[in-house]
Formats: sequence, C-alpha cells, structure tokens
Amino acid sequence: MLASGNGEKLGAFRTVLDGLPFNLITPAELGVAASTQECGDTHEAIALEKAVEWSKAGSMLAIASDGGLVIPALGHSWESRHTRRSAGTDADDARRVDRLLELMDPYRGSDRAASWAEALAIAYKGRALVSWQILGATGEIAQVRQPGPVSEFWAFTVWYFPSYGKSYNDLTPQELLSLNDHWTRLGQLVRRFFRSIYVSPLD
Repeated sequence: MLASGNGEKLGAFRTVLDGLPFNLITPAELGVAASTQECGDTHEAIALEKAVEWSKAGSMLAIASDGGLVIPALGHSWESRHTRRSAGTDADDARRVDRLLELMDPYRGSDRAASWAEALAIAYKGRALVSWQILGATGEIAQVRQPGPVSEFWAFTVWYFPSYGKSYNDLTPQELLSLNDHWTRLGQLVRRFFRSIYVSPLD
C-alpha cells in the first residue's frame, strides 16, 4: 500500500517501486484509514511510524515517507520536520510558500542554500522491515514565488537550482539524476532491498 493521500507523493512512490512485482494500491482505494502522531525526533522515525500504522490498517505491506527542507541559515527558527506546519496548522500551501519567503528575505547568496531530507520506511502487517533517511541535493530558496498554482509538494516550487535556472518541480528526469536526487537514490535502495529478500507471498 502506498501510504499517502498526496497525489505527487503517490507518483514518487510509484517511481521508487518501478520494476518490482507489487500491485500498487492507495488507502483511498482500499477504504482504510490510520491515525499517526508524526511527532518523532527524526524524519526516519516519523516515516517508520506511518509505515507501521498503515501496514496494520491495510493488513499488508506499506511504504511511507517523511521529508522536509533543511535550511542551515535559519538555525533554530526552522525545523525540517515541521516544514508543512511552518506557517501554522491551518495555512494553505500558498501561505506556506509566502511564509518561507518571508523568513528568507534577509538572506542572500549562499545563505539561501537549502537541501531536502527524505526518509522512507517499509512495514508489513505492523512490523517494520527497513528504513532510510538521506539528504538530497543542495539548491537554494528562490527570491520570489513563480505565478500560478502551488503544487502539493509546495516547497519544491521555491527550491531553486541556479545551475539549471529551474525550481525542483521543473527539473527533467535527466537533470534530477545529475543532481543525485533524493527520490532517485531512495528508489535504488528500495529496489536493491526487495531484490535481495523478496519471496512471494511475504510471511
């Protein structure tokens, strides 16, 4: 089960699992729900909690993730685990973008550097199988938000890569590969794991 309701993350999960012999299904398609606190000390701990709880809810294999922007210049005023909550629990994605740009307004040049931390975990019927946490490519926070709708991965709309003149959301697969992208690396780890241990059915 792909443990997310975010359409863009579901797409990332499908890419990560590409080539593996799984029937990919979402919680909505199964009609199941899970309650997670998401208060772990690391992205990996949060991803593990999500994977375990969703694997219980669906009584099957579940893959879950948690990630956020790492912005060294902001110090203790920014926590990557709270990226989505940085503008308050009731803020929409556009407000989250605007709040991040407000926080970054005093910074210039290399002080606008930002990376992405992503953790991914896999569990089966309430038992954690494996997890990873990696730090992705380093870009910077853009000066302004581009016009148009904000994607579900809202932070990616202002995570900018000067070498390509593009935000993360606009990078091509080849450009992502050249940057050692976090989803590309996680996909390699996931496929290596399953190809080393996979038996059918899991028991």
